[in-house]
Amino acid sequence: MFDSVEEVREALAGEGYIADERLATTVFLQTRLDKPLLIEGPAGVGKTELAKVLAAATGRRLLRLQCYEGQDETKALYEWDYGKQLLYTQILREKIGQIVADATDLGEAVERIGAQESVFFSDRFLAPRPLLEAVRSEEPVVLLVDEIDRADEALEAVLLELLGEYQVSVPEIGTFVARHAPYVILTSNNTRDLAAALKRRCLHLFLDYPAADRELEIVRSKNTGLSDALAGQLVGIVRGLRELELRKAPSISETIDWARTLAVLGVDELSGQVLSDTVSVVVKYDKDVRKALDALPRLVDPNAKVPDSLHPHDHGHSHNHSHGGHDHGPGHDHPRGGHNHSHDDDDHGADGRAARAAKDKPGRFTDGYYGTPKKAGQAASLGRRRAL
Repeated sequence: MFDSVEEVREALAGEGYIADERLATTVFLQTRLDKPLLIEGPAGVGKTELAKVLAAATGRRLLRLQCYEGQDETKALYEWDYGKQLLYTQILREKIGQIVADATDLGEAVERIGAQESVFFSDRFLAPRPLLEAVRSEEPVVLLVDEIDRADEALEAVLLELLGEYQVSVPEIGTFVARHAPYVILTSNNTRDLAAALKRRCLHLFLDYPAADRELEIVRSKNTGLSDALAGQLVGIVRGLRELELRKAPSISETIDWARTLAVLGVDELSGQVLSDTVSVVVKYDKDVRKALDALPRLVDPNAKVPDSLHPHDHGHSHNHSHGGHDHGPGHDHPRGGHNHSHDDDDHGADGRAARAAKDKPGRFTDGYYGTPKKAGQAASLGRRRAL
């Protein structure tokens, strides 16, 4: 157990994780209050990594439950080893015959066999999964429930007993209570709202992209091979890309990957050309790449103009230079020398932070996304496909 917030920061830093005051304070409270910690935020800001580092810093074993749509309690809590039960049934068939050999009728035989039922539903045949294993562990553990927002709401209900009392009930056996309270960390990428009952049982932390100086410190701590000066410039460029309205903003881990990529290439100066050649390290969708290519020269040099080599025309879609029947009116200026790449791309200058904040509300995803309820027609169609 940590004695102070500063000790938490030092322990995490010793494992290569740079934590700010708020994060370190929350982890300190988690270890002192024995409360689960729910961390929400965009992908790639260090939520999962925190659990790994906490386990390493405290010397605890890490147990991980990776959530996904359609997951049920048998994959999270426990299941019965039916194959083993069947094998034992075959081995003990002769013994069972001896038990019922002198039974006067079928009812008495069933009663005698029923009395042996506990033999087959005992600890011997129980196959624990991460949640039950965390409770039954003889040594303290860190339990990571990763991307809980991907799972169905039913799994949240299964978690409530564990999060509230650090115990798991197995109807056929009884209740297992943790000998050592595990450090439980749940992560969410905010793809859907979580139940209030789950949030009420947890400490809460929203982990966002870090400030520039902290992100630079993180990149430097990873020994990417890129000079400090170029690393500082690269962090500024990545932060500029996050200001765009991208489908997926660059994460911290991708910033580190970009720094390593540039170091491997032996880059000693960040130019629009070298950044455009490697931008796919941090930008993963075609439309985002086009927006990034437009912005990179400006991010490197605010007075720069976009060279033609950075403005590819073959994106698999047509470019209408004459604009056909589009009447833009007099005085209309065509961006980038008159090349209109896409009429639906007029949001290059949009504030990315405001756009992402506007999306952070219930119902912003399509039906069926990560377990959200499907419309009746979609559900029926899905049922027919599965039946086939």
